[in-house]
Parts: sequence; structure tokens; C-alpha cells
Amino acid sequence: MSSSPLSERIAVANARGRFGLIPFLTAGFPGSEDFWRILEELDQAGADILEIGVPFSDPVADGPVVEAASQRSLANGTTLAGILKGLRERRGRYSSPLVLMGYYNPFLQYGLARFAAEAAAAGVAGCIVPDLPLEESRAMDEALAAEGLALIPLVGLNTSARRMAAYNRSARGYAYLVSVLGVTGERSGFPPELAEALDRARKAFSLPLALGFGLSRPEQLRGLPVRPQAVVFGSALLSHLDAGGTALEFLGRWQDLPPAFTR
Repeated sequence: MSSSPLSERIAVANARGRFGLIPFLTAGFPGSEDFWRILEELDQAGADILEIGVPFSDPVADGPVVEAASQRSLANGTTLAGILKGLRERRGRYSSPLVLMGYYNPFLQYGLARFAAEAAAAGVAGCIVPDLPLEESRAMDEALAAEGLALIPLVGLNTSARRMAAYNRSARGYAYLVSVLGVTGERSGFPPELAEALDRARKAFSLPLALGFGLSRPEQLRGLPVRPQAVVFGSALLSHLDAGGTALEFLGRWQDLPPAFTR
């Protein structure tokens, strides 16, 4: 399995004794110019990977915060073509690898080969497609792979070890474990099944494992007997920014966590 700048960046963070930090920011949120400014601030504040949400009118996996951000972004005129154009114009400005997270329909309508070529030209390293199951992912995977991009697998608490192993055979970049059964959003704690799912995923994937959905504060992770190598935060970050907080304030909370790669 070929190396990826995504897995490499997480490995560097782990070697420094911390989790890989992956903030999620909806493109065009809270406004077009603010989005580009905040993306640069997140990069400078210590993000290891920048995950950019492609807004969609029917975000079935998203909770109220991310859904509201998508609606605001769409109302501001954000499009997939505009996102790619903006990234292409700013190529080389970010030290962190870029990942686009979005639903399959916009990518399919854009044209998979066209999208992959333009994403690569814009400096994108990978994509996450929450509503694209393994059995239907071949066309997207092949289009991205042809341009050197990763299709990052998204698995859940109820994903079997066998199915995780099937994802692992073609996965690149990192694997993304959803911490809850349900949509995105902040939560006070994790379900009891998470520790076992983390252990199952750590054994199934040869890639770094990122944990997301429901993360709002570092303390949530301290009691986990098995830890991921990276953490993704979306709703909590969007709420923090919408309330006037800064990227540096938010990422600073996550900088001093214990090593992420110990069992």
C-alpha cells in the first residue's frame, strides 16, 4: 500500500507524542472570505490535516450544527467548482494536506474523472464520502487513485472486523471511525461500544485511525483504553468559531494530549 501525505502527517504527530489534529470546516462558512482566512489560521495553528466540508442540500449524516453551516454556505453561493477554484488559486499556501468531505451526488454530477483531476491540481490529497458504501465505491476510488488521491474509508461502531478488513485492502491515507451511531454533533460522552470498536479497527487497518463525530473536548479521550492516532472535530469547532472564538484557541486545547499510539 503506497504512502500518503495524510498518513505521513499523522505519523509525524504521533512521533511527537500527540494525536494528529484534523479540524473540519465547512467551505464557505461562516462567509466566503472568512472561510479562507480561518482555513489559513487552522493551518498555522497546528492542524495536521485540513478537512473541508463540501456543502450539500441533503446532508443525511450531519447533525444540526454542520447542517446549518451547509445551508448558510449554500445560501452564500458556495459550489464545488468554487471550492476547487479557490484551492487552486491558493495552492502552496497550506502546509497541511487537504481532504474534501462531501456527499457522492455533487462529485458524481461534476464528473468523477474531472473532479479528481481538478482536486489534484488544487492540492487535495484525499476525499471522504459518507454516503458511498464499499460495494459502490469502485468508480470513485479508481478516479481518485488515477490522480494519486486517497478515498478515505468511513466505518462505524457496528462495522464488522471482516468488513473493516475489506475496506483496508484498498484504503489509503487514514481510516475514519465514527464514534457514535447517529449524526455529527457534540456529545457529553462516548457509548460503551466505542472501546471495542477502536480495538477492532486498530487491528483491521494498516493505516492510521482517526476518530470523529461527537468530539468536543480533549478530556473525552483520556479514559479510552484504546486510542486512535488522530482526532477529527467539526461541530464543536464550528460552534466555537460562530461564537467569535479563534482557531488558535480551539486547537490549543488539543496540543498536550498524551501519546495517541499506545494501547
